[in-house]
Amino acid sequence: MRVAAVDVGTNSVRLLVAEPGSGGAPLRAVEREMRITRLGQGVDATGHLHDDALARTLATLADYAERWRALGAERVRIAATSAVRDAADRDRFFAGVLARTGAPAEVLTGDEEGTTAFTGATATVAGEPPYVVLDIGGGSTELIRGTTAAEAMTSRQLGCVRLTERALHTDPPTPAELDAARVLVDAELDAVAELVDPAAGRTLVGVAGTITTVAAIFLDLPAYEPDRIHGTRVPAADVAAITDRLCRLTAAERRALGPMAPGREDVIHAGAIILDRVVQRFGFPGVLVSEADILDGLALTLLDA
Repeated sequence: MRVAAVDVGTNSVRLLVAEPGSGGAPLRAVEREMRITRLGQGVDATGHLHDDALARTLATLADYAERWRALGAERVRIAATSAVRDAADRDRFFAGVLARTGAPAEVLTGDEEGTTAFTGATATVAGEPPYVVLDIGGGSTELIRGTTAAEAMTSRQLGCVRLTERALHTDPPTPAELDAARVLVDAELDAVAELVDPAAGRTLVGVAGTITTVAAIFLDLPAYEPDRIHGTRVPAADVAAITDRLCRLTAAERRALGPMAPGREDVIHAGAIILDRVVQRFGFPGVLVSEADILDGLALTLLDA
C-alpha cells in the first residue's frame, strides 16, 4: 500500500509518497518533493493569510494531488502547522485545499506537531538517547525530549520566517538586529528550559530545511544531497561558524550557495540563529541531522492505520 503525506508549513509545502519499508526500515520513500510558497507571509503581523501566498500554496497542493494519484497513493494526510494555526481566516485554506485536491486538510496542534516530528526524526538515526528533537519551522519551533517516544515538548511561536519579520530587516542584518534576534530567541529558550529540560537529553537531533541546509554547507556540498546529509553530525563550533557566515552574507550571496533551496535564502540566517542558540544554551556538542521529520511521522501514521 502507498500513502501520501503533505506538510503545509509556514515557509514550504512538502510531499512524501511512501510505502512500507523492509530490512528494519519503517517506510520506503517513493517520492519526495518540496516547494517554498511562504504561506506564512505576513501572518505574524496581520493574523490573516496573504492572498498571493494562499494562491501559491493551493496551486502547489493541486500539483501534488495529481502526483500522488499517479503514484497510486491510497491514503492521504494533509497537515498544516503554524501559519494556518494562527490565521483568523484559515477556513479559506481548508475550502481551497478540498476544492483542489479532493482531500481535507487538518491543523496540527503544537503538541501533535512535536509528537509527529519526534516519531519521524528518531526512526532512522543512530544517536544516544534520550533525544532532544529540534524542528525549526517558518512560524514555530518545536523541541521534544524523549527516549522511545516523546516525553516532554513545547512549541514556540518563533521560526525562521517569524524571526526574520520581527528582527532582521536589513540585508545583511546589522549587529543591532542580530542582538535583537538573539534576545527574542533566548526569551523563548527560557520557557523551553522550564518545560522540556533539554539539558537532560544526550543527543540533539535536528530536522527541517534550516538544519539540513546548514549540514549541507558544513559538508561543502555543491548541491543538496539528502542521502549524504542524513545522519551527519555538525559540531557546535561549526554551527556557530556557519551561523556567523550566513548572517554576514546578503540574501543574494546565500542564494548562490550550492545547496540553498530557492526561496530559503532570505530566512535561513534566522533559523541558524535559533539552532546556534539551542546548541549553546543547553550545552550540546553539536547536532545530529535527520532528513526524516514530521513528514515521515505523518506517513507512518497512515501506514500504521
